Amino acid sequence: MVSPGSKGWIKKYFNLIEKNQIDIAISIPENETIETYIHAAIGRTGLIFGYPTRLHFGKQLDDSKWTSEEKLTLILFEAHLLVYLVNKQDRPFDSNDFIDQLVAFYGKHSSYSISKLFTFFLKDTKEESIESILSKRVEIKMNLLENRFWVNYLSNVFNYFDVILFHQFLIDQNEHDFAKFDEMALNALTAITMASYADGEVDQKEKAIFDVCLASANLTDKDREHIQAIFEKGADFSDFTPNLKHNSLLKRYILDISTFVIFSNSDAHNEEIDFIHELCLYFNFDLVEKNNAYALTEQFILSNQDKIPFLNENSTLEKIYSRFSKRWIKILGRNKDKLALEVKQSKELVYLIRKSTTKELTKEEKELVKTQFKDIVRSMPSLAIFMLPGGAFLLPLVLKIIPDLIPSAFRDNEVED
Repeated sequence: MVSPGSKGWIKKYFNLIEKNQIDIAISIPENETIETYIHAAIGRTGLIFGYPTRLHFGKQLDDSKWTSEEKLTLILFEAHLLVYLVNKQDRPFDSNDFIDQLVAFYGKHSSYSISKLFTFFLKDTKEESIESILSKRVEIKMNLLENRFWVNYLSNVFNYFDVILFHQFLIDQNEHDFAKFDEMALNALTAITMASYADGEVDQKEKAIFDVCLASANLTDKDREHIQAIFEKGADFSDFTPNLKHNSLLKRYILDISTFVIFSNSDAHNEEIDFIHELCLYFNFDLVEKNNAYALTEQFILSNQDKIPFLNENSTLEKIYSRFSKRWIKILGRNKDKLALEVKQSKELVYLIRKSTTKELTKEEKELVKTQFKDIVRSMPSLAIFMLPGGAFLLPLVLKIIPDLIPSAFRDNEVED
């Protein structure tokens, strides 16, 4: 199988594609933009938050022995592959062309660290050069962190910028676009600053998020000092650059990371919710975009509560569950009769979920839960879990059994597997 910690894993990955053991087929729903599709697909992998949750294409690969960095490396590779397939969907997949495009992309990347790496790895094959570069891209410079509170589970939070830039590169191959990496990082750090100050007080977790993101940016000393000065005094919308409004993928990322900052300190104050609303207005996002950002963030937190230290705080989880429930229970109200009938017909599902509260389900039982629950979710656009006995209290159990589940009510633009 594929082993991202050793040389040659990209060739092995391509070999599995040729053998039809990895399915890279894509299907963009009607009336959905390419950018919306890309963001929805990559959002489920954890790349946006710098923490690996799941692969996009290679879901069946055994990653149990991989390190977090190795999994994130493969996720970054698959994100580039997804972008390539989306932009080349009118032709059969050509692995050689894909690697050539990645080599050309990283060869022109504006990041100083990338230019040094690219020169150093030229003695390797193209695939091995990309393997080494991607491995370095997920790392974060420890010496740049003043506060190591989050280092245990966050890597380079700005890897997603590479994906955004690769998408632009495939569209027009304009070298000027590569100079935008630092600008993108500065805009994201500005948004994090605004979110941190939204309630009038910057707490430890918000400062830690900023530190990790600042280290991820790998800025010049001048830009680093500039954004640190902004963080010390606070920021406003005038600190964003004009180009930001024209990049839909970057705007969605900034909304997601801002929402993550807001939810990081257990309770979202009214002033913080108001800030997210103002940010959506600034980006010309509607209610669906805002709810998608909330859902992505809450799904990430609830799914990873056992792996990420600060998410184990009871107060944090209880308040997230509360927000999670109140917002989507309204959707249930519109479909409660149909949903009640569906659940009533799934007595075995209810029994197995109850059983999972005290015992570990067998592999076959987990597969049965997964199949039946997804059947219910597909049958209607709502949060089926809340109509089950136990309601929101069963959510973490279901997420544990079905880690790739994202309720359809959260995703008008969900990507079909």
